[in-house]
Amino acid sequence: MTSERAKRFPLGLEDLVREPRRPEGRPGEVRAAALAASAALNARQQPARNLQPGVAGKPQSKQGRVQAPVPAKSPAGAQARPQVMTPPKPLAAPAPAPAAKTSARPVVQSATARPSSSGRTAAPAPASTPARVPAKPAAQLASSAKPASRPAERSAAPNVALNGAMALTSERVRERMVERLRANGVTDQRVLNAMSVVPRHMFVDPGLAVQAYEDAALPIGHHQTISKPSVVARMIELAAAGRTLTNVLEIGTGCGYQAAVLSQVAREVYSIERIKPLSERAKTNLRPLRIPNIRLHYGDGRLGLPSAAPFDAILIAAAGLDVPQALLEQLAIGGRLIAPVGSQEGQSQVLTLVERLGPAQWRESRLDRVFFVPLKSGVI
Repeated sequence: MTSERAKRFPLGLEDLVREPRRPEGRPGEVRAAALAASAALNARQQPARNLQPGVAGKPQSKQGRVQAPVPAKSPAGAQARPQVMTPPKPLAAPAPAPAAKTSARPVVQSATARPSSSGRTAAPAPASTPARVPAKPAAQLASSAKPASRPAERSAAPNVALNGAMALTSERVRERMVERLRANGVTDQRVLNAMSVVPRHMFVDPGLAVQAYEDAALPIGHHQTISKPSVVARMIELAAAGRTLTNVLEIGTGCGYQAAVLSQVAREVYSIERIKPLSERAKTNLRPLRIPNIRLHYGDGRLGLPSAAPFDAILIAAAGLDVPQALLEQLAIGGRLIAPVGSQEGQSQVLTLVERLGPAQWRESRLDRVFFVPLKSGVI
């Protein structure tokens, strides 16, 4: 190579082979390289912490360092754009583990932090997260949010059958019923407590549930009725008379309500019903309450239940012309029998108390005027 040629071409032949000369027509790359050299020179001359935004037209990261643009290959005639590097995450606030598992799913964050499912406040996502993950359509975001709300909906949603009777099951409604009973003369606190805990609306037809805690007798089908709350409380209070009841017999189970109240006062309750559909209905009504001390029987109530006798108390929920002798015999000495007794004409009924004083001695007391369905023999 001659001296004149060396002046024109200062590089050797091997250098030309390793790095060929850049083709003409790419002013953007030349400009990008010049900008990179200028940024490097400025960084060496001045500390990074003293740089302010806008110095030499260079972008600045959150840590105060100038990010030098890197030349990128581009088509001929296109101007190279500097590549913005993502600043490193601060060590003092690492990303939580749950966020790393769901990083592939976009999280929509508002200006204020939203509470998470565990009750704690979830921190907003870093600013770099939306830039990395492609956004989903609004329909997909709505569908992805549904599973998280389903457990709360299931737990918050009430039973459909009880939804319309929620007011009936409130303690305040039962308290008003108990206040009326106390005003009518019921003083035994055990009876009042029993009346307050047994849900009477579960023993009547759904269409009559709004009247369940009124002092009224309601039909239960087969020409039978559920007695007034005041009558039920009065009969149980007379039968108990302040004693601890061990064995109690009820004649006329009906829908099972009086047996449920008795179970809160006595240790064992036996109840007989002569109408088969009503006996099955009483079982259905009592099953959800899981009362362990009630024994239901299908049979003729006038015959009683000799296998479980004698009884401390017998309650008859139907009116006859007299008290059946079989029931008087099954009453324990010192026991009390409560029954409505009607006249021959059937126009009046009187609540009657019978006390057994000895093996062949009973005492009868006539108390209140009442109205019950007739007491019949046999089964249907």
